[in-house]
Amino acid sequence: MNYEEQDFQTEKVNLKTWKKIIETVFKSKKNVFLMVMFVVILSLLDAVTPLLNRYAIDVFFREKEFSTLVPFVILNFLVALGFGLSVWGFIYQAGKIEVAVNYELRKQSFETLQRLPFAYFDKTPQGWIMARMTSDSRKLANVISWGVVDLLWSFVVMVTILIVMFVLEWRLALIVTTAIPVMALVAWYFRKRILVHYREARKINSQVTASYNESFMGAKTTKSLAIEAENYDEFNAKTGLLRRANVKAVFFQSIFSPIMLLISYIVIAFVSVQGGNEVLKLAISVGTLYAFIEYSVRFFEPIMQISRILAQFQQAQASAERVIQLIETKPEITDSPEVVEKYGDLLNPKYDQWEPIEGDVEFKDVTFHYLENEIILQNFNLKVKKGTSVALVGHTGSGKTTIINLLSRFYEPKQGEILIDGVNYKERSMHWLHKRLGYVLQTPHLFSGTIMGNIRYGRLDATDEQVIEAAKAIGADEFISQMDKGYLSEVGEGGNKLSTGQKQLISFARAILADPRLLILDEATSSIDSESEQIIQKATDQLLKGRTSFIVAHRLSTIVKSDLIVYLSGGKIIEQGDHRTLLEKRGAYFELYKRQFLTEQQEKMEKAL
Repeated sequence: MNYEEQDFQTEKVNLKTWKKIIETVFKSKKNVFLMVMFVVILSLLDAVTPLLNRYAIDVFFREKEFSTLVPFVILNFLVALGFGLSVWGFIYQAGKIEVAVNYELRKQSFETLQRLPFAYFDKTPQGWIMARMTSDSRKLANVISWGVVDLLWSFVVMVTILIVMFVLEWRLALIVTTAIPVMALVAWYFRKRILVHYREARKINSQVTASYNESFMGAKTTKSLAIEAENYDEFNAKTGLLRRANVKAVFFQSIFSPIMLLISYIVIAFVSVQGGNEVLKLAISVGTLYAFIEYSVRFFEPIMQISRILAQFQQAQASAERVIQLIETKPEITDSPEVVEKYGDLLNPKYDQWEPIEGDVEFKDVTFHYLENEIILQNFNLKVKKGTSVALVGHTGSGKTTIINLLSRFYEPKQGEILIDGVNYKERSMHWLHKRLGYVLQTPHLFSGTIMGNIRYGRLDATDEQVIEAAKAIGADEFISQMDKGYLSEVGEGGNKLSTGQKQLISFARAILADPRLLILDEATSSIDSESEQIIQKATDQLLKGRTSFIVAHRLSTIVKSDLIVYLSGGKIIEQGDHRTLLEKRGAYFELYKRQFLTEQQEKMEKAL
């Protein structure tokens, strides 16, 4: 799926989407009930005030009768007090609903992201996800909470006023009701156009958010390549498209309200003329005409509100579609119902049902492809006994990373099976595997926080002493102790306060703390200087003892000590054996070793000079 080009250009409002949003709103049932109560009270008070004014005109001004003035003043005071309390009530409850909806949408989105496999994040731009989690969910929560308030108020006011108008003078009320179908037709026409342009704007906004993210993440690269101007031009072009899409939507929205206002005042003019004639004929009183004109104005005000709310809902439709799409995204890789029943799922694991892992691994007739016509592995077989360290070597595209991804169950074989301790790993939960798997990446990611907290991610229940012990085992304690706050030092966003070597040392300490039975080192020493590598190599030798490990590396020092070296080409095993055996064969591995040995020696000589 191409997320940058994905849009929702259908003109119909998706009722299924809004049904799910409303279900989210009604999770706060108490707040919704109180909000409805306050809105209904406010609507009824809105309908009462013209009747009070009618009474004042007909009794106090026309008949000059003031015996009921004190009760009238008291009643007006109570109405004003009712207005104040009801306005406070619905604002407070609507605010609570807005917060609750925003929280619920983000919580559901984040929970979905936790369940999605590695493949999803491989294919989905970060900016697309960030836009769903931030601007879309915030906009949707705002429109839902306050839109429901205004919509409910408008509906109750319209119904109440319409009933009162027909009671006062049904002929004048008929004139007012003739405007309703005309306004509905105008609203339908503009709804379609506003919705299309706001959907387009939301799609482009995702691209702009992605550009923001790439700009921040690649700031150093941009500066080093001196491509600021090119980046600015590209970003300016995207924001220009966003501006034009928004301007088109705003244009239709801006003429929508005036047209509705024009229709309403034409109808009010007809009511005034007809009502004036009725007063001259003494068919109705001046107070009644005043009340009727005020009701007419108040009747069309909710219609204007509804038109505004519809425009807001049309804008939010695009956000709703995208947020719900994220929440409803189904993982491509899932555990079977039987596995979930036994082992639990990611967020509700049943640890007491988890078997220990020994570490035997077997790839059995495994076939895999990312794209349908590009086979990466075909009928691949590899058997590894527990406690064996396996080095995967070969040129780029040979299938090393694919084997690691399949073993980690970030992807699953298209054909064949992968056995762990003689059991197909699909018969156990993904969480069971990942909890027993240590994975050290080429570019380690550190979370904002302290060094202590980052190492503890390896085992969240570890004590401070265990964290420090893991750091000492890997050789990270030396540089940590030299920092101002030691283990309580902040690493910065993404670990930007530490060098690449220091970040890698912390990721190794994290892996040691986790004490995994299966260990994967994916180019884990490629970003580390020779001095740091020597420190890590000593600790790694100790770490690998008794554990099954898969190592993807180019440095000879990481490869030569492995129990089994597998040379891959085109997804097939060309050679396998230990270092000495493969050198004696003088085959593909021998040539690779010879080239890399000469390259490393040359690098050492250049550094010495």
